[in-house]
Amino acid sequence: MESKNITLKVNSKLYDKYREICKQEGWIVSRQFEKCMEEELRKRGARK
Repeated sequence: MESKNITLKVNSKLYDKYREICKQEGWIVSRQFEKCMEEELRKRGARK
């Protein structure tokens, strides 16, 4: 699957806290965001 670089503007404290969780769990922040988008599309009946 082709990937795309994007730029997001988020609250820095929120990001830092989430990034720490991802680090502890061995997750990749961008993949977690991607999974969130997939879930939202699934809820709305859209395809990947």
